[in-house]
Amino acid sequence: METVNIITIISIAFLGSFGHCIGMCGGIVVAYSSIKIEPASTKVSQSIAHLLYSFGRVLTYTVLGAMFGALGGVATFSNTANGGLLIFAGVVMVLAGLSLMGKIKFLTIIEHSFSSSNLYKSAFKSVLNSKSNLSFFVLGMLNGLLPCGFVYFFAITAASTADPLYGALVMAIFGISTIPAMFGLGFLTSLSSQTSFRNMMMSLSSIAVILYGIYTVYNGYDYISNPSKTLTDCHK
Repeated sequence: METVNIITIISIAFLGSFGHCIGMCGGIVVAYSSIKIEPASTKVSQSIAHLLYSFGRVLTYTVLGAMFGALGGVATFSNTANGGLLIFAGVVMVLAGLSLMGKIKFLTIIEHSFSSSNLYKSAFKSVLNSKSNLSFFVLGMLNGLLPCGFVYFFAITAASTADPLYGALVMAIFGISTIPAMFGLGFLTSLSSQTSFRNMMMSLSSIAVILYGIYTVYNGYDYISNPSKTLTDCHK
Protein backbone atom coordinates (compact mmCIF):
# COMPACT_ATOMS: atom_id res chain seq x y z
CA MET A 1 0.00 0.00 0.00
CA GLU A 2 1.13 3.55 -0.65
CA THR A 3 2.36 5.55 2.32
CA VAL A 4 -0.28 8.21 1.66
CA ASN A 5 -3.04 5.58 1.93
CA ILE A 6 -1.71 4.26 5.24
CA ILE A 7 -1.37 7.78 6.68
CA THR A 8 -4.90 8.64 5.50
CA ILE A 9 -6.38 5.49 7.06
CA ILE A 10 -4.59 6.18 10.35
CA SER A 11 -5.73 9.82 10.36
CA ILE A 12 -9.37 9.01 9.62
CA ALA A 13 -9.50 6.19 12.18
CA PHE A 14 -7.70 8.16 14.90
CA LEU A 15 -9.81 11.29 14.50
CA GLY A 16 -13.03 9.33 14.11
CA SER A 17 -12.34 7.25 17.21
CA PHE A 18 -12.64 10.37 19.38
CA GLY A 19 -16.00 11.22 17.86
CA HIS A 20 -17.83 8.23 16.45
CA CYS A 21 -16.21 5.33 18.32
CA ILE A 22 -16.47 6.90 21.77
CA GLY A 23 -20.10 7.71 21.08
CA MET A 24 -20.92 4.22 19.75
CA CYS A 25 -18.77 1.98 21.98
CA GLY A 26 -17.96 4.21 24.93
CA GLY A 27 -20.89 2.78 26.86
CA ILE A 28 -19.47 -0.74 26.50
CA VAL A 29 -16.07 0.39 27.75
CA VAL A 30 -17.63 2.10 30.76
CA ALA A 31 -19.84 -0.97 31.41
CA TYR A 32 -17.09 -3.58 31.37
CA SER A 33 -14.80 -1.26 33.33
CA SER A 34 -17.35 -1.08 36.16
CA ILE A 35 -18.54 -4.71 35.99
CA LYS A 36 -15.42 -6.71 35.12
CA ILE A 37 -12.57 -4.65 36.61
CA GLU A 38 -12.21 -4.52 40.39
CA PRO A 39 -11.69 -0.99 41.76
CA ALA A 40 -8.79 -2.24 43.89
CA SER A 41 -6.93 -3.78 40.92
CA THR A 42 -3.59 -2.28 39.95
CA LYS A 43 -3.10 0.08 37.01
CA VAL A 44 -1.08 -2.63 35.29
CA SER A 45 -3.88 -5.20 35.49
CA GLN A 46 -6.42 -2.60 34.35
CA SER A 47 -4.20 -1.67 31.41
CA ILE A 48 -3.84 -5.34 30.43
CA ALA A 49 -7.63 -5.73 30.50
CA HIS A 50 -8.17 -2.69 28.27
CA LEU A 51 -5.46 -3.79 25.85
CA LEU A 52 -6.87 -7.32 25.60
CA TYR A 53 -10.29 -5.82 24.81
CA SER A 54 -8.77 -3.64 22.08
CA PHE A 55 -6.70 -6.48 20.63
CA GLY A 56 -9.88 -8.55 20.42
CA ARG A 57 -11.51 -5.81 18.35
CA VAL A 58 -8.45 -5.56 16.11
CA LEU A 59 -8.49 -9.32 15.47
CA THR A 60 -12.15 -9.24 14.41
CA TYR A 61 -11.54 -6.23 12.16
CA THR A 62 -8.51 -7.92 10.59
CA VAL A 63 -10.46 -11.10 9.78
CA LEU A 64 -13.31 -9.02 8.33
CA GLY A 65 -10.79 -7.06 6.26
CA ALA A 66 -9.37 -10.26 4.79
CA MET A 67 -12.88 -11.46 3.95
CA PHE A 68 -13.90 -8.22 2.27
CA GLY A 69 -10.57 -8.02 0.43
CA ALA A 70 -11.15 -11.53 -0.89
CA LEU A 71 -14.70 -10.64 -1.95
CA GLY A 72 -13.37 -7.58 -3.75
CA GLY A 73 -10.85 -9.76 -5.56
CA VAL A 74 -13.54 -12.17 -6.72
CA ALA A 75 -15.58 -9.28 -8.09
CA THR A 76 -12.78 -8.04 -10.35
CA PHE A 77 -12.54 -9.53 -13.81
CA SER A 78 -11.45 -6.75 -16.16
CA ASN A 79 -9.90 -3.30 -16.16
CA THR A 80 -13.35 -1.74 -16.38
CA ALA A 81 -14.67 -3.87 -13.51
CA ASN A 82 -11.60 -3.13 -11.37
CA GLY A 83 -11.84 0.61 -11.97
CA GLY A 84 -15.58 0.50 -11.47
CA LEU A 85 -15.10 -1.15 -8.07
CA LEU A 86 -12.77 1.65 -6.99
CA ILE A 87 -15.17 4.32 -8.26
CA PHE A 88 -18.09 2.64 -6.50
CA ALA A 89 -16.07 2.38 -3.26
CA GLY A 90 -15.07 6.05 -3.56
CA VAL A 91 -18.67 7.18 -4.04
CA VAL A 92 -19.77 5.12 -1.02
CA MET A 93 -16.94 6.69 1.01
CA VAL A 94 -18.15 10.18 0.08
CA LEU A 95 -21.70 9.21 1.09
CA ALA A 96 -20.32 7.75 4.34
CA GLY A 97 -18.49 11.00 5.05
CA LEU A 98 -21.65 13.05 4.46
CA SER A 99 -23.53 10.62 6.70
CA LEU A 100 -20.96 11.00 9.50
CA MET A 101 -21.46 14.77 9.21
CA GLY A 102 -25.20 14.26 9.67
CA LYS A 103 -26.07 15.54 6.20
CA ILE A 104 -27.71 12.28 5.07
CA LYS A 105 -28.79 8.99 6.70
CA PHE A 106 -26.79 6.69 4.44
CA LEU A 107 -25.01 4.72 7.18
CA THR A 108 -28.16 4.38 9.26
CA ILE A 109 -30.00 2.82 6.33
CA ILE A 110 -27.37 0.15 5.65
CA GLU A 111 -26.88 -0.91 9.29
CA HIS A 112 -28.29 -4.31 10.15
CA SER A 113 -29.65 -5.86 13.36
CA PHE A 114 -27.04 -8.56 14.04
CA SER A 115 -26.47 -7.28 17.57
CA SER A 116 -30.15 -7.77 18.41
CA SER A 117 -30.03 -11.55 17.82
CA ASN A 118 -30.61 -13.72 20.89
CA LEU A 119 -27.41 -15.70 20.26
CA TYR A 120 -25.27 -12.57 20.21
CA LYS A 121 -26.97 -11.12 23.28
CA SER A 122 -26.47 -14.36 25.20
CA ALA A 123 -22.77 -14.58 24.31
CA PHE A 124 -22.22 -10.90 25.10
CA LYS A 125 -23.90 -11.18 28.51
CA SER A 126 -21.95 -14.31 29.41
CA VAL A 127 -18.59 -12.74 28.54
CA LEU A 128 -19.48 -9.47 30.26
CA ASN A 129 -20.08 -11.28 33.55
CA SER A 130 -16.80 -13.20 33.40
CA LYS A 131 -13.73 -11.88 35.25
CA SER A 132 -11.01 -13.78 33.35
CA ASN A 133 -8.45 -11.99 31.19
CA LEU A 134 -9.54 -14.05 28.19
CA SER A 135 -13.06 -12.68 28.57
CA PHE A 136 -11.81 -9.16 27.83
CA PHE A 137 -10.29 -10.38 24.57
CA VAL A 138 -13.48 -12.24 23.60
CA LEU A 139 -15.58 -9.20 24.53
CA GLY A 140 -13.48 -7.12 22.16
CA MET A 141 -13.99 -9.68 19.40
CA LEU A 142 -17.77 -9.53 19.92
CA ASN A 143 -17.67 -5.75 19.99
CA GLY A 144 -15.95 -5.84 16.59
CA LEU A 145 -19.08 -7.47 15.14
CA LEU A 146 -21.44 -4.70 16.27
CA PRO A 147 -23.17 -2.76 13.46
CA CYS A 148 -21.13 0.40 12.93
CA GLY A 149 -21.09 2.80 10.01
CA PHE A 150 -17.45 3.67 10.63
CA VAL A 151 -16.47 -0.01 10.38
CA TYR A 152 -18.52 -0.31 7.17
CA PHE A 153 -16.49 2.50 5.62
CA PHE A 154 -13.22 0.69 6.26
CA ALA A 155 -14.72 -2.63 5.15
CA ILE A 156 -15.54 -0.99 1.82
CA THR A 157 -11.99 0.33 1.68
CA ALA A 158 -10.74 -3.22 2.33
CA ALA A 159 -12.96 -4.56 -0.47
CA SER A 160 -11.56 -1.96 -2.86
CA THR A 161 -8.07 -3.45 -2.40
CA ALA A 162 -9.33 -6.68 -4.04
CA ASP A 163 -6.75 -8.57 -1.97
CA PRO A 164 -7.19 -10.47 1.34
CA LEU A 165 -3.78 -9.40 2.65
CA TYR A 166 -4.23 -5.71 1.89
CA GLY A 167 -7.82 -5.88 3.09
CA ALA A 168 -6.69 -7.35 6.41
CA LEU A 169 -3.98 -4.69 6.65
CA VAL A 170 -6.50 -1.88 6.11
CA MET A 171 -8.76 -3.13 8.88
CA ALA A 172 -5.86 -3.92 11.22
CA ILE A 173 -4.53 -0.36 10.83
CA PHE A 174 -8.05 0.95 11.45
CA GLY A 175 -8.42 -1.08 14.65
CA ILE A 176 -4.99 -0.20 16.00
CA SER A 177 -5.59 3.50 15.29
CA THR A 178 -8.72 3.49 17.46
CA ILE A 179 -6.94 1.99 20.49
CA PRO A 180 -5.66 5.30 21.97
CA ALA A 181 -9.16 6.78 22.22
CA MET A 182 -10.78 3.66 23.65
CA PHE A 183 -7.86 2.88 25.96
CA GLY A 184 -7.78 6.42 27.30
CA LEU A 185 -11.55 6.76 27.64
CA GLY A 186 -11.43 6.21 31.39
CA PHE A 187 -8.79 8.91 31.80
CA LEU A 188 -10.43 11.40 29.44
CA THR A 189 -14.07 11.00 30.42
CA SER A 190 -14.73 14.70 30.90
CA LEU A 191 -13.02 15.63 27.65
CA SER A 192 -14.58 12.92 25.51
CA SER A 193 -18.04 13.67 26.84
CA GLN A 194 -17.94 17.31 25.73
CA THR A 195 -20.21 17.69 22.72
CA SER A 196 -18.08 20.44 21.16
CA PHE A 197 -14.92 18.28 21.28
CA ARG A 198 -16.64 15.22 19.81
CA ASN A 199 -18.29 17.30 17.09
CA MET A 200 -14.96 18.83 16.13
CA MET A 201 -13.25 15.43 15.86
CA MET A 202 -16.21 14.02 13.92
CA SER A 203 -16.14 16.93 11.46
CA LEU A 204 -12.42 16.44 10.84
CA SER A 205 -12.80 12.69 10.29
CA SER A 206 -15.84 13.23 8.01
CA ILE A 207 -13.88 15.63 5.82
CA ALA A 208 -10.99 13.15 5.67
CA VAL A 209 -13.39 10.36 4.65
CA ILE A 210 -14.86 12.50 1.86
CA LEU A 211 -11.43 13.54 0.56
CA TYR A 212 -10.24 9.92 0.61
CA GLY A 213 -13.40 8.92 -1.25
CA ILE A 214 -12.69 11.49 -3.97
CA TYR A 215 -9.10 10.21 -4.17
CA THR A 216 -10.40 6.65 -4.55
CA VAL A 217 -12.75 7.72 -7.36
CA TYR A 218 -9.77 9.31 -9.10
CA ASN A 219 -7.80 6.07 -8.71
CA GLY A 220 -10.69 4.18 -10.32
CA TYR A 221 -10.82 6.58 -13.25
CA ASP A 222 -7.04 6.41 -13.62
CA TYR A 223 -7.19 2.62 -13.61
CA ILE A 224 -9.82 2.51 -16.38
CA SER A 225 -7.99 5.08 -18.51
CA ASN A 226 -4.65 3.23 -18.16
CA PRO A 227 -5.09 -0.38 -19.36
CA SER A 228 -1.53 -1.34 -18.36
CA LYS A 229 -2.14 -0.44 -14.71
CA THR A 230 -3.02 -3.26 -12.29
CA LEU A 231 -5.33 -2.88 -9.30
CA THR A 232 -2.49 -3.84 -6.99
CA ASP A 233 -0.59 -0.76 -8.19
CA CYS A 234 -3.22 1.38 -6.46
CA HIS A 235 -2.49 -0.16 -3.07
CA LYS A 236 1.24 -0.87 -2.98
